[in-house]
Amino acid sequence: MGRMSGKRVVITQVGAFMGQDLRELFDREGADLVADDRDLTVPGAAESLVAEAGQVDVLIANLAAEQPRTSVLATDDDTFRAMYEAMVFPLHRLVRSVLPQMIERRRGKIVVVGSASALKGMPNYSAYGSARGAQLAYVQDVGIEVAEHNVHVNAIAQTFVDNPTYFPPSYQSTQEFKDRIKGAPLGRLAHGWESAALALFLAGDESDFFVGQTFPFSGGWVTR
Repeated sequence: MGRMSGKRVVITQVGAFMGQDLRELFDREGADLVADDRDLTVPGAAESLVAEAGQVDVLIANLAAEQPRTSVLATDDDTFRAMYEAMVFPLHRLVRSVLPQMIERRRGKIVVVGSASALKGMPNYSAYGSARGAQLAYVQDVGIEVAEHNVHVNAIAQTFVDNPTYFPPSYQSTQEFKDRIKGAPLGRLAHGWESAALALFLAGDESDFFVGQTFPFSGGWVTR
């Protein structure tokens, strides 16, 4: 019997970021999976997903968007807004939709797969990094708010993890990546399953004492 046996787990944006690794691991652990890939920027999409899923024991908010690496002066309103439309508003809509049933049952787990770019300043990341930071602030506030209902909301802030959105094979072959990986204390990317394993822990019963917390997963990059 797997660690997720008997639990319905919703994973969003399964075709991007950590979606495939999350799906594979949670499937092996016996979850009743709803692995979804709809566009959550569409009005009503998040609410429809939760309604269609029925009882949701675990929500894995895996949300991603292409990074606009532009200086703050070159970042126009549309570019800035797009990051929030892709990663912040969908998160709120998903959480707002799933919380009533979790609060009623006095049981539920929400895990947000975020980015360590929100924890360490970098040039030309103001739009992306601030949206990722908003995710983590949201987790902190909501996590504390719903803790009294025995609902656990936590986040992973990751970087240098092998995934098709931010570290695809085509990027790993570039000189930019080779120079960039030198800034990772371990000098390598994490395997996708390693990040998924942390999500599994946060989705399971072993993490019942964590609320509103962000767990850096960066091979030491945020503390270097």
